[in-house]
Amino acid sequence: MSRTLRLGVNIDHVATVRNARGGTNPDPLRAAMLAIEAGADGITAHLREDRRHITDRDIEKLMAGIDRPLNFEMAATDEMLAIALRHKPHAACLVPEKRTEVTTEGGLDAIGNAGSLARPIGELGAAGIRVSLFIDPEPAQLDAAKALGAPVVELHTGAYCDAETPETRAHELERIVRAAAHAEAIGLECHAGHGLSYATVGPVAAIPTIVELNIGHFLIGEAIFVGLTNAIARMRAAMNAARR
Repeated sequence: MSRTLRLGVNIDHVATVRNARGGTNPDPLRAAMLAIEAGADGITAHLREDRRHITDRDIEKLMAGIDRPLNFEMAATDEMLAIALRHKPHAACLVPEKRTEVTTEGGLDAIGNAGSLARPIGELGAAGIRVSLFIDPEPAQLDAAKALGAPVVELHTGAYCDAETPETRAHELERIVRAAAHAEAIGLECHAGHGLSYATVGPVAAIPTIVELNIGHFLIGEAIFVGLTNAIARMRAAMNAARR
């Protein structure tokens, strides 16, 4: 597998700011274009059932306006499947979704939900859309993703990023290391993301069996202070340094 480390930038919360007041500003497409200029290899956007940030129109504009892969985060519902099949983004990352959650709270249960995941994975793959499953860093979940035919997994790094003690963080990092190695061993491409910041990205970026990091909320927040291109360029530099 490739050892190149890609950066996907999630622009959801540009849309959150826009939707807080309504209107058209700030524009997620403009954010995506700036992210690409600053070193992003792809753009991630999560179209939720309640449209709390990214909207259907945003997806249309992103598909037409960027020249990098679009990773369409989505729940495995009939509505979202139909939207993905209509637009045919480069990739679709299936994530768990609760209407009441502030952000994604954990990984998808590929074991317990195998029955409901099989059809979306099959139909997306048949349409030429690269499917990934957002899962916790557990080998059994990776095995289930493989059995379902998903070529990619994205490891949930939230527990590692939110760890309150050095010991807990070290434990959570080791879970990610083991899961990423297991992904390669069974033939899955391995991505990671959720909660990563300048302070936490280095050890994850250094894991050679991870080929892509998806980062959003921290970068959009940091952009308030230093600008989006500067925030992304610094993250890209930190990833590169850790990889070396």
